[in-house]
Amino acid sequence: MSTSNPYAPPQANVIEAPVEGLELAGRGVRFLACILDGVIAFLMIYLPALIVLVTTGQIDLTTPSVDFTPASLAGLLGLIGFIAWLWITALLVARNGQTLGKRVLEIKVVRSDGSPASLGRIFVLRNLLNWFLGIVPLYVLVDHLFIFGVRQQCIHDLIADTIVVRA
Repeated sequence: MSTSNPYAPPQANVIEAPVEGLELAGRGVRFLACILDGVIAFLMIYLPALIVLVTTGQIDLTTPSVDFTPASLAGLLGLIGFIAWLWITALLVARNGQTLGKRVLEIKVVRSDGSPASLGRIFVLRNLLNWFLGIVPLYVLVDHLFIFGVRQQCIHDLIADTIVVRA
C-alpha cells in the first residue's frame, strides 16, 4: 500500500538564493555593524557634548543634579555632531548602500535583485517606516528575529525589498 496521497498539494523545499555573484552577509557581521554604527553615532553626537558639559562644570559627576541650558556649547556641539553624522551617513548610503559600520565590516545593502538600493528606499522604507512601526509592542524584537529565517532578512528588509551582502 502506498503512503503518498495523490490529492495532497505538491511540496518542495524552496530556498531563494541571492543573485548570482552576491554572498549574503552573515548574521553576526550585521549585528556587529549595527553596534558599530551606534558607537560611531555616540562618539560623533553625544561624546563631544558630554565632554563640554563635564569640563565646564555644567554636569557635576558627584551629584545627580544636572544644570543644563539649551543654548550651551554642549548643545551646539551635539547638533554639529548630529549634522556631520547625518551627512556622512547619507553620503555613504547614497554612494554604496553602506553606513560607516557596514563600510568598515565590508557589507552593503542592495535590492533583492542585486541592483543598488537608492537612498530614498533605504531611508524611507528601511529606516523611517520601521521607526514608525516600532510603536507596535514587540515589533522591534520580531523584526530582528526575522534574520534567523532562511533568507536572513529582517522585516525592514522585506518591506524595502533589500538584502545585505558582502561588499
